[in-house]
Amino acid sequence: MERIFREESGRILATLIRLLGSFDLAEEFLQEAFTAALEVWPQQGMPANPRAWLVSTAQHKAVDALRRRATFDAKREELQKIADLQQQLADADEHMRRHHMTSGDPTDNSPQGADPFGDDRLRLIFTCCHPALATEAQVALTLRTLCGLTTDEIARGFLVPLPTMAQRLVRAKQKIRDANIPYQIPPERDLPIRIDAVLLVVYLVFNEGYSATSGDTAIRQELCAEAIRLGRILHQLLPRQTEVRALLALMLLHDSRRAARTNDNGEPVLLEDQSRERWNQEQIREGLALIESALQAGPPGPYALQASIAAVHSRAPRPEETDWRQIVALYDLLLQMQRSPVIELNRAAAVAMAEGPATGLRLLDALETSADLREYYLLPAARADLLRRQERWPEAAESYRRALALATNAAAQKFLSRRLSEMESKAP
Repeated sequence: MERIFREESGRILATLIRLLGSFDLAEEFLQEAFTAALEVWPQQGMPANPRAWLVSTAQHKAVDALRRRATFDAKREELQKIADLQQQLADADEHMRRHHMTSGDPTDNSPQGADPFGDDRLRLIFTCCHPALATEAQVALTLRTLCGLTTDEIARGFLVPLPTMAQRLVRAKQKIRDANIPYQIPPERDLPIRIDAVLLVVYLVFNEGYSATSGDTAIRQELCAEAIRLGRILHQLLPRQTEVRALLALMLLHDSRRAARTNDNGEPVLLEDQSRERWNQEQIREGLALIESALQAGPPGPYALQASIAAVHSRAPRPEETDWRQIVALYDLLLQMQRSPVIELNRAAAVAMAEGPATGLRLLDALETSADLREYYLLPAARADLLRRQERWPEAAESYRRALALATNAAAQKFLSRRLSEMESKAP
């Protein structure tokens, strides 16, 4: 049940939002459907298509609830809504029955495979990324509804207080309802002006999967897979958009390292310590072909530059053969386009590898005053690693303590605790 909720709740919620026309109703009856599953499945067994069962159950519960409310209030609009929902329910049940008979695999999630509900997740992204909403609200609402991140997780990702993020989400939902923003993929002529926000959302979904901000695991594989799937669909929709191509390349190149990024205990493994034989060569080949094609098509954008950095790592057969000076040069170009403290932190780490830890530490010193990085555990973690390389054990231990206090992911905490113990054992 936990796996199904983790992997399918975003997809189910997207479908319910389309059917019910309300974020709040969809969330309410999604929870009721899972509650019903907890009662029914242990007795009757899991259905052949759990996602379809949950959608159907949520719809039936919504019809019953809306009928009771409409009977009490005697509202004509509510009664019409019930009639429309009942027709949609019948159509969805018939579609699911036919799909089950013809597909042979009712749980097919491939980009090319038939989806009995249509691609509601892509519709939801474009709805959440409507230009009537502020960019921060677009991204936050998509992460909350499509990816199932908690409001607290999103607030930490945006480095804002929890009440601020909660208010932002409430206002975004109200805006969609009051402005009657359509739940649809926009016409082809409007796609280019909407794509920047959509790409940002897909990228942040992947980032949350690639380096989870909370939970017990360092990687949320289902989010990485979902972001890549959406990236492929966007590439099919907009094959001439080079940044779409570049983002897909970036995600594939990063995801190619997944099997090597954690050890048997689930702790993160640093890039230089990863077994490159475990990198997914098929994903690397596809990613390299995509980024080379994107670079040939025109001047690089931010995603193309990031994918180019990932490509340098992917081409190096051994860690010591990585062209760190090229990586630094690419970060310099990226900062000209997209000034960000996190990018500056990544550049400082690359400089440390190219020129030595002392130079990297001087760059990290300049970032200590950044308000955006005050709660970002990777800043003290990066400092700790460079101090460790210089064998400055007490200072490294102190930085690991700071990083450990800020980290909210259990796997990262285990890694930092182990490093801290190592430094404490070497300190005089």
